Amino acid sequence: MNVIWRTLLVILGARRRVRQGKSLDPTAVGSITLTTLPTDIDILRHMNNGRYLSLFDLGRWDLLIRTGLFDAMKQRGWYAVVSSETVTFRKSLQLWQRFEVQSRFIGHDDKALFLEHRAVVDGEIYARVIVRARMLRRTGGTVSNEELFAAVGRPDGLPVIEEWVHEWASASALPPVRQSAPSIWN
Repeated sequence: MNVIWRTLLVILGARRRVRQGKSLDPTAVGSITLTTLPTDIDILRHMNNGRYLSLFDLGRWDLLIRTGLFDAMKQRGWYAVVSSETVTFRKSLQLWQRFEVQSRFIGHDDKALFLEHRAVVDGEIYARVIVRARMLRRTGGTVSNEELFAAVGRPDGLPVIEEWVHEWASASALPPVRQSAPSIWN
């Protein structure tokens, strides 16, 4: 099953869960259950490393919808884009293996929000990704955190982001889009 169909199923499922009163607090951990499908595996017969990021997107959709952030963004003509992410693999997911994608907002810096996603089997982490996402306007430009929190409220109880996450975000940043970024290999 292509990821687009899974995305639609997750969106519909998240909307249903909201109607059933299963919304999430912005600091809560969201969870969806997935199965490693034949379209997810590579020649080594385990989940392809690139597929993890696509499937973690599904957890992000569930989290955005169930916390109410997606509707607030839609009303204002905002959308989120991933500006950077880092993934760490611990164990391989095998064909037909069921796993949870657990997702949580873990904080923000002056320009972006941070999320963590985990692939979990029987309570054990198989892979983890840290995502830095920016809010943009459909009409152009970025949405500041002040504007975001004014619209949806600043959640109490966000964990303190570990210092290495800030260091990683700074070290991995590319120049802004209005600046030159030539591809020169040293």
